[in-house]
Amino acid sequence: MSLKEELPLLADDELVKGDSERTDLALPRWTTSETTPDTSFTIPLSQYSNIKRSRVWKRFAVIAAFVLSISAFFIWDKVNERGWMFCVTSSATRNMPARPTLPGWPAKSNPAYLIRATRGAVATENKLCSDIGVDVLKDGGNALDAGIAAVLCTGTVNMFSSGIGGGGFMTIRLPPTLDNPHSEGWTVDFRETAPAAANSTMFRDNPDSSRFGGLSVGVPGELRGLAEAHRRWGKLSWKRLVTPSAKLAAGWEIFEQLMLGNPDWKAIFAPQGKLLMQGDLIHRTNYSRTLYQIAEHGAEAFYSGPILDAMLHKINQTGGVLTEDDFASYGVLVEPALKGSFKSRTVYTSHAPTSGPVLLLMLNLLEKFDDSMDNPLFLHRFIETLKFGFAARTRIADPAFLNDTHLIDEVSTKAYASEIFSNITDDTTHPPEYYNPIFDMPSDHGTVRQAFLLARNSLTSLPKQSHTSVVDSSGMAVSITSTVNLVFGSQVMDPITGVILNDELDDFSTPGVPNGFGLWPSPYNYPAPGKRPLSSTAPTIVEHRDGSLYLVLGGSGGSKIFGAVAHVILGADDVLLKHEQGNKADWIDVSQAVEAPRAHDQLYPLATEVDSTFDQVSLDVLISKGHNITVSDINRVAAVVQAILVKDGQIFEHESVDLGSER
Repeated sequence: MSLKEELPLLADDELVKGDSERTDLALPRWTTSETTPDTSFTIPLSQYSNIKRSRVWKRFAVIAAFVLSISAFFIWDKVNERGWMFCVTSSATRNMPARPTLPGWPAKSNPAYLIRATRGAVATENKLCSDIGVDVLKDGGNALDAGIAAVLCTGTVNMFSSGIGGGGFMTIRLPPTLDNPHSEGWTVDFRETAPAAANSTMFRDNPDSSRFGGLSVGVPGELRGLAEAHRRWGKLSWKRLVTPSAKLAAGWEIFEQLMLGNPDWKAIFAPQGKLLMQGDLIHRTNYSRTLYQIAEHGAEAFYSGPILDAMLHKINQTGGVLTEDDFASYGVLVEPALKGSFKSRTVYTSHAPTSGPVLLLMLNLLEKFDDSMDNPLFLHRFIETLKFGFAARTRIADPAFLNDTHLIDEVSTKAYASEIFSNITDDTTHPPEYYNPIFDMPSDHGTVRQAFLLARNSLTSLPKQSHTSVVDSSGMAVSITSTVNLVFGSQVMDPITGVILNDELDDFSTPGVPNGFGLWPSPYNYPAPGKRPLSSTAPTIVEHRDGSLYLVLGGSGGSKIFGAVAHVILGADDVLLKHEQGNKADWIDVSQAVEAPRAHDQLYPLATEVDSTFDQVSLDVLISKGHNITVSDINRVAAVVQAILVKDGQIFEHESVDLGSER
């Protein structure tokens, strides 16, 4: 039986402008009529090397105008007898009404809300997906159930940043029980893997092929990862968690004006030959049919049968080398979370190949400073810590492909941080080699700059990951980062299943060439069969000193993720300390931590990027210490962070959505 016969079909003409009030649009039905393929975006492989960078930039800049939805948090009912919960949200879209005026609240760069709520919180970058997650909690699901449903939703409506054609990482906190008085931290690694035909030089002759086309696609791990987590810890049925996204894919309202220049996507973005506008319905008909099949038959329907056949045909038609065996052999990694501490608080985060170890290094260094974040000197110290973090990041790779993991294992230790700490100087910054990175890069600095600019010009302003944070009434928490890597992944969409395929192999290193985020290659991170590429993600959960839940957070923003997560953890600690020292108001404004000014320095290029909200005193301090400052709009520097803070039974929740950040 073909995929067209197996999956329920929705005719394109059932989804028309003005039908937003209809309730029957998302219902599946069987039909004998022919499936209209979701038009795919492809470029002949032979043309990749001939694409001029200006054309790439212009095309992606237009695609990037498909913006994020209004962000929101939704919370529900009463949590327990210990107190109330609060929720705060902000959005860089600036299209939400002004928040209520509350005593003592400073002005914010973006609108924010503090909402009294109860019994759990779901933080995503999309209102529809937060709502779906909350509905799961209302139906008796736990935090994991809500997280799975929300992640699948985000991959449906924000298909440019995540989806079932990609992968990711999850950190889970299991609360104490009668049988186990201590909480547990676990991680689920569903990162994409390289095909069996991969090799270390597969992109050397054509670097563009690591970002565009079938050769850039790794084996998607999202569905198998979510299903494995659900098998271990979920409560509601798998079908209950997948079906809302299947219905949603059939038609939902555009949340902001949509512009798209490439006609190959017109079946989704311009079905009547006219670009959809805010308030119109957008629909992914065949993707909806695929999700219904997965809801009914489980995640394995994605890894075999007609869905896989259709995807493999499209992947390999556009230059890929994936096989059925690659999908069949894909494995999810579940293990106890990487555990560290920050100021006596327990920190659970993800293992290599993520940047969780680098996050712990930064926290181990930063806890040695006793000054407030308000001190201009602290900004210099943070940037120096970040630069040592990026140097340590060059050690990170898939541990399964290292003969000796000592280089990775020591990064997260207090002892390693102590060795580095003495090298952080308060009077000056230093050139990249001072921080001892392990780069494989040309010695000619002209070549370095030229190669970096070529990579930089292919970046776009849309997010390349999505993050979801969830807490339920029992204290269970999940922090999930999912991604298809660069905007719209590989730019290849299978027309039969509607699945947009990742370009995760660009996160591997190619000798002498920086990746899509401008990061220079590490010799430990070259492609190999079955290998997982290095990631900047760091889904994290922090506990109070008494072992109760404190923070659930993570972010999207490419190379800016782990630095942003560290910054918010520090900011939350600063806010909480001030609250305990004198501000006994009912609110703990966690948005201060998320919306605080940000800085970024990844060693190369030779520039420290700071956002425009820093005061001149802070900038002068950095300049006096030798930093090569580039001042950018706040939305370009800041990664997107979804954070939930819990204190005395109260929950304070915040998300930031920055349309212009390079995630």
